[in-house]
Amino acid sequence: MRRIRQGERGERAVADTSGYRSRLHKEKTLHLRALLNELPGFCRDFFRGIEPGTSVLTRIGYAYDLRLFFRFLKECVPPFNVKETLDLAASDLEAVERRHIEMFLEYLNFYETDEKEHENHERGKARKLSTLRSFFKYYFKTEALSRNVAALVDMPKTREKPIVRLEPDEVVRLIEAVDNGTDLTPAQKKYHRFTKRRDLALLVLLLGTGMRISELVGIDRNDVDFSVNGVRITRKGGSQVVVYFGDEVERFLKDYLREREAIQPRPGHEDALFLSLQKRRISVRATQDLVKKYAKVAAPLKKISPHKLRSTYGTMLYEETGDIYLVADVLGHRDVNTTRKHYASVSDDRRRMAARVVKLRDE
Repeated sequence: MRRIRQGERGERAVADTSGYRSRLHKEKTLHLRALLNELPGFCRDFFRGIEPGTSVLTRIGYAYDLRLFFRFLKECVPPFNVKETLDLAASDLEAVERRHIEMFLEYLNFYETDEKEHENHERGKARKLSTLRSFFKYYFKTEALSRNVAALVDMPKTREKPIVRLEPDEVVRLIEAVDNGTDLTPAQKKYHRFTKRRDLALLVLLLGTGMRISELVGIDRNDVDFSVNGVRITRKGGSQVVVYFGDEVERFLKDYLREREAIQPRPGHEDALFLSLQKRRISVRATQDLVKKYAKVAAPLKKISPHKLRSTYGTMLYEETGDIYLVADVLGHRDVNTTRKHYASVSDDRRRMAARVVKLRDE
């Protein structure tokens, strides 16, 4: 394992970018270009304008939202019925009124595309309205439009979802389920003996660092440095940071790496830390299925995903330290208010505990 030098930046960080990350970025970029071909030509100016401040995945999400919006205009708004979507100009957006965007939000409740049914609730509608606000704001700012009509539409109210996480005893059961293979189906047990060490290392790394699933699958072997018990990951947006792990994670990782050294990966996957049974870099979907399989044993009444393991880590870290800024930094949140909002219920628990601890008089 190559020792990670603290503070690597710039050209050195670019040089450390793995072939996997580069290949993934190329695939997403090509996917975005294909989506842009389905939008009016003037939209390219918008995507070019937001590129410096957004990731390619964010721009792909915007492209999907805008494709749906223009489909709605074509189907439901008379001024847009007579023109082909690809022939629209930025000036045509002047015909969009506030009520059209409100109609679009209503349309999102239920619609069909390619014989598939879709439903959006408040969160989905809020995200799509946020896309339209950015879109119209850009053309208003560049003076292609005389007004930003999307800014006149109120954002749908969203209810905060309670944090779903594992309790300490459920974390123990999760690790034991992987270690012992208990309560797995016969088909699952058939493969368990081949994946046990990998699954243990993968799960405790998620639980012990709070990293995102996309960050985990992108880890290469030389990203791990046991001299500092750190692993380099690539955050959303492409920045690279080192996150640190404890002795338990170290033990499971070393155990897996002894097995990993004996595996000959397929071409193009030689550097990957975690491999599938097909000897390829493990995918996001395979990791999600892996977590779901064991979580069903450890916490059958909860829908546990890799992101819920991240919430579990964040909650445990906050309960131990009470430092919301530390939690935000370790989880890679750009805005501490995001962290505070997610862990508000934990703060309430601590405040209730304070009320029980203070006694005004002896009984």
